[in-house]
Amino acid sequence: MNANPDPGTGYAALVRQLAELSGEADARRAEADAWYERQCASAERAVQDAELAVRRAEAELAAAREEVERTDAEVTVLWSTLRGLLGGNARRLGDAPVPTRGPSENTEALLDGARELLERARRPGELPSSTQPLLVLFGVLGAGAAYALGLAARAAGARYGGDLAVGLPVLGLLVSLLGPVVGLAPAKVLAERRYAGLDVRAVLLVVVAGLATTGALFALFR
Repeated sequence: MNANPDPGTGYAALVRQLAELSGEADARRAEADAWYERQCASAERAVQDAELAVRRAEAELAAAREEVERTDAEVTVLWSTLRGLLGGNARRLGDAPVPTRGPSENTEALLDGARELLERARRPGELPSSTQPLLVLFGVLGAGAAYALGLAARAAGARYGGDLAVGLPVLGLLVSLLGPVVGLAPAKVLAERRYAGLDVRAVLLVVVAGLATTGALFALFR
């Protein structure tokens, strides 16, 4: 008959096997714990990165809103300045332009360009020489119209008599004498339409033409 196995030997083998399994389980558990800690750390870093990105986006949004408000205010000021420079022609402009969708551009460069143009507009140039005949015509027509009104006033005074016979001729004479400067009104309108100013030369053309016309009319119809 075969000898019986040693019970101690079987027990020792089971203990060794249990220890090996326990060590393997501990290793797997440690590996799982390490993996979990790595995942938690990675998730925490992802959350921190997301929070940082959100804060950056909020800061950029606030800066963009501030820039938009500043740009809108600058556009309003520039538009008001332009309307003031155009005078009566400003009605055609309407309200200030609003932002439109399109490719991004350098807003500050555009505003600088608009400021430069307005600065030039504040310094109106002279009327071109091609408008000189028109300025002379304004002087002639203005003086002629003033003389005609004065003549009509004198005629009305002679017709109605009484106090009007004394007052209307004096008024008519004053109106006729103002004839040389009447042409400056349409000349100023012409200058505004050409975005220019009435310089000394333009004023002299109108006034001299008016004086010559008034003198000629007084000489012919005295």
